[in-house]
This record gives sequence, C-alpha cells and structure tokens, in this order.
Amino acid sequence: MEFRALGNSDLKVSAVCLGTMTFGEQNTEADAHAQLDYAVSQGVNFIDCAEIYPVPTRGETSGRTESYIGSWLRKQPRETLVIATKVAGPSRGLHWIRGGPVLNRKHMTEAVEGSLRRLQTDYIDLYQLHWPERNVPMFGGYTFDPAKEHPATPIREQLETLSDLIRAGKIRYVGVSNEQPWGVLEFLKLAREHNLPHIVSTQNAYNLLNRVYEYGLAETCYREKVSLLAYSPLAFGHLSGKYQLDPKAQGRVKLFGGFAQRYSKPNVLPAVAAYVDIARWHGLTPTQLALGWVMQRWCVASTIIGATTLDQLRENIAAWEVKLPDAACAEIDAVHLRYTNPAP
Repeated sequence: MEFRALGNSDLKVSAVCLGTMTFGEQNTEADAHAQLDYAVSQGVNFIDCAEIYPVPTRGETSGRTESYIGSWLRKQPRETLVIATKVAGPSRGLHWIRGGPVLNRKHMTEAVEGSLRRLQTDYIDLYQLHWPERNVPMFGGYTFDPAKEHPATPIREQLETLSDLIRAGKIRYVGVSNEQPWGVLEFLKLAREHNLPHIVSTQNAYNLLNRVYEYGLAETCYREKVSLLAYSPLAFGHLSGKYQLDPKAQGRVKLFGGFAQRYSKPNVLPAVAAYVDIARWHGLTPTQLALGWVMQRWCVASTIIGATTLDQLRENIAAWEVKLPDAACAEIDAVHLRYTNPAP
C-alpha cells in the first residue's frame, strides 16, 4: 500500500480509504468490525465516515456508523489511524439532526462533540463539511441556478469555528466535500487573509461515469495543493457490471427506492456496457477496471471504497495492485468522449 501526504498537512493516508456508509444499515456491528480489521491488515490506515451515516439517512439510524467505528477504534492504537468524518449541511430533510443542520458555530460545535463521543476518541484527524450550505448544484444536479439563492452561513464564519475547534484539540485538519472550484478558492482566500485553517482536501464523486472534477477542480486543487478524496468510484455498484449482468442483482440502488438518482440518467447503462466490454477484452473484471482507473489517476490522493461483504472488500482493495494497460486507458477515454459524464 502506498501512503500519500494529504494536501499540505502532515497526515499520511493510504491510497485506499475505507468508506463506511453501509455500517448500521446493510452491515451489522460485527460486519463492520470485520471489514475494519481486514482493511487495516491490508495496509489501509484511512477511514471515512459522517455524522449522518448510514445511508439512506434515517433518524433511527443516524450516527450508528460512527458508533460502530467507535466500538472498534477504542481497542486500536489510535495514533496509527487517520479518522475522517463530516458535519451535515442544510437542505437535505435532516430534521432529526439538531432540528435541521446548518454550518454555523453552534451546529458545528455540537456536531464535533457528537462525533467524538460516538467515535470514542479525543480528536478527529480530518473534519469535513459534507456539502456546502450555499446554493450549488450537487448530488446529481449539474447546473447553477441563481434563482435558488438563499441565506447561508458565511464561509469565513465556518472557518473561524473550525479554527477554534483545532485550537481546542478536537480536530486536526479541515476538508470540504461536494465542493465547486469557487468554493475551494474562497475557502483558501479567506484562510490566507485571516490566518485561518487551510482546507487540505475535497471529497467529490469521481468515477468513469462522472469526471466533472477534471474540468475545473483538477487544476484548482493541483495548484493549491488540495487533495482529492474520490468517492463512489464504482458509481454505487453500477461499474461492477452487476446490474447489467443480472437485472435482479441486489444493492443499494435496488434496495432503497429513489436512492442515487444521478445514476438513473439515460446514458448510464450504455456507458457501463461499454466499460464492461473494455474490462472483458483486457482480461479484467469490471470492478478492477473501474477501481484501477480511479486509483491510478494523478489527481487522486485516496480512493474511498466501500462494500457490504468481505469478498467485495477483498476485490476492491486488491484493485490497488491492478495496473491498467495503456490501450485500456485509451479505450476508456474514447468511451468518455462518446458518453461524456452521464452521471454528473
């Protein structure tokens, strides 16, 4: 396993990060601990979660993922692990979280305290804003609409709160998630102007069906030394080819109605079929092709993988060892030009 610097921080994270959003919904606590044990045994030191997990989000289960990690984490050598979690933003119907979360001082402080308690740790290595509070297209949206403007906590106020949490020793570094180029640059500009924490990472969707990151964020993050944490590298299982090969295949997309709507757009299925054909031609599984591609991209610091079974986790982590031939990469780019970002 390779370890990489996260932005300009002193954190060294494994090139593969264990995502945990199934813990507490599709995975029991025992399942979660088995996955965590296996990931660490394979050299993974980076674990990502969020206060709203598991998904789909429900009041009855919210926070359970962190609790499952916490009951495991208290028995581990804490200093060897990099634990990341996220504070929820507004406008997602999360009324059971603080009456509807926002990114102001009160809410973020309460969120950190809750995460620390559930994770059973004294500090969080990477604390991320799960999505912007301001008006931005996200989670399947792809156009900015000025008509949807609304009041939001100023970014400077968010950074000031995070700065206080760092000084209090509760968090070490700050990241964003589902961000846009303007947001990354504004966070960095305000940090420089007011001596506030620099964000070290952005966690965005990045996969064969969604390469939007490459258009504006890739240059921004490269020049500003902000690391990409690529989530959904298998596009909620679509790029494993399982739904194409077996229409009855089970997964979050089938189990939870209305979930992951970004992958229901018209060109998703033909694009997946084309990538599956490339994988077969080169003697790879569709999963190896999709994960291998993300893991090899120059712009990716760590690829967040998740699984509901240990067999899936083994294949996903093992994809780190798969080096795609140049011909396969050229064919991938050709398909991308034919079906450009069908699931932004």
